[in-house]
Amino acid sequence: MIAVAFYVVGDVHGFLRPATDALREAGLIDDDDKWIGGENILWFLGDLTDRGPQGIAVIDLVRRLQEEAAAAGGEVGCILGNHDMLLYGSKFVPDSPVSEQRNLIQVWALNGGQDRDLSKLDHVRARWLATLPAVALVQDHLLIHADTLAYLEFGKTITEINTTFHDLMARPEPETFGYQARQLFRRFDFLDAERGTSNARLLLDRLGGKRIVHGHSTIPETFGVAPSTVDAPVLYADGLVLAADTGLALGAKCIPIHLPLPEEEKDEATASE
Repeated sequence: MIAVAFYVVGDVHGFLRPATDALREAGLIDDDDKWIGGENILWFLGDLTDRGPQGIAVIDLVRRLQEEAAAAGGEVGCILGNHDMLLYGSKFVPDSPVSEQRNLIQVWALNGGQDRDLSKLDHVRARWLATLPAVALVQDHLLIHADTLAYLEFGKTITEINTTFHDLMARPEPETFGYQARQLFRRFDFLDAERGTSNARLLLDRLGGKRIVHGHSTIPETFGVAPSTVDAPVLYADGLVLAADTGLALGAKCIPIHLPLPEEEKDEATASE
């Protein structure tokens, strides 16, 4: 029996070619970008668009891979990111205030929004974005986009949180959507030396799982390393949190991250012998 592999990919931000090259190298897609991952599992951690040149093409890739993987007995999923909400809101409620100074479409543009993405975001793609979960629990890994406790402000369980986000996306209110999207701009709730670990335990205790896996805060910016040196995710907060955004938009590589981490798989295999 072939073991099912589980991969996550951090923020792609419209950089289609590096993402497909990485997925091909991992054996998940072929030279035509078709799913060949069989029953394997692949989750994207949000922020498919903005900053890079082919955000809509990235959305289309993930949508298609979802169908192809499901037909093969596998799974492709995607978490809703703040940039996905910014693009969506800029389409439907562009004047929604994010702060006292700026509205949603202004914040979208300042954070790398691409006009070509906005013009090509049709209702089919928008409806797909609106159905994305904000939180997912996969093989004891709690998948979220942003490294923040703000998710608990949207519900007490994964189901409640996702229902809240689905309602927000299905019926975006101009008066409030921008403020709600701003919640996913928060970060570093697990990085603080004094409270980071306890915050991580709090989120895991509330929502389940043994480890948080997030995107949003890039490894180069968060941990002070050069993008060219990033070749793996970063485990922190006493091993409770895994940062998966390699910083593709900063020039780093796209890395499909195999979970559990290879060294942990070795430890589990050794322990079972």
